[in-house]
Amino acid sequence: MNLQTTLIQLGQGLFVSFEIFALTLIFALPLGMVVAFGRMSSNKIVSALTKIYISIMRGTPLMLQLIVVYFGPWYVFRMRISDDYRFIAVIIAFSLNYAAYFAEIYRGGIESIPKGQYEAAQVLGYSKWQTFWHIILPQVIKRVLPAVTNEIITLVKDTSLAFAIALAEMFTVAKQISAASSTIIPLMIAGLYYYLFNLVVSWAMEQIEKHYRYYKI
Repeated sequence: MNLQTTLIQLGQGLFVSFEIFALTLIFALPLGMVVAFGRMSSNKIVSALTKIYISIMRGTPLMLQLIVVYFGPWYVFRMRISDDYRFIAVIIAFSLNYAAYFAEIYRGGIESIPKGQYEAAQVLGYSKWQTFWHIILPQVIKRVLPAVTNEIITLVKDTSLAFAIALAEMFTVAKQISAASSTIIPLMIAGLYYYLFNLVVSWAMEQIEKHYRYYKI
């Protein structure tokens, strides 16, 4: 086993893992807010549908969701599945799954805001949009950041589940190298990469949390 070659191959796998991580956040964070609004909607049909969606996404394994999203088009519509669709299927499945978790986090944050703040904003002449954007949202962000951070850290590790549909992210690459060379060193290096990845994510989220603190020490 050539260490330099192993590091390069794992680095390429790490880039794929980072792509999954970044694109999932780009899609799941705003989608989670949309789902949260649907969950809190006064329309019973919309609220019930989003509640069912959240229940399914949180109640079934992400690996199963990956398999369904990837093989579903073939079994349901007899559509041919290309190799390029593997990555797309991973992003769709991850985004739908994490949006459900983010939605419940957002909902908890929004519902924790006292109703008096809405009433005060109405008295001051704020529209519903202005009230949410300028008064409610900054407080919600501060309150949900710890929970969101936990989910984001979990996402870093969950990127390894892409192996379920044979997408060559870092963990899959590490397993392939390890099997070919009969050593666990590639897996140990992959574990170190995940740890460093999470350190960077944790540091970034900590800086965001400090920015939203009411009192800075």
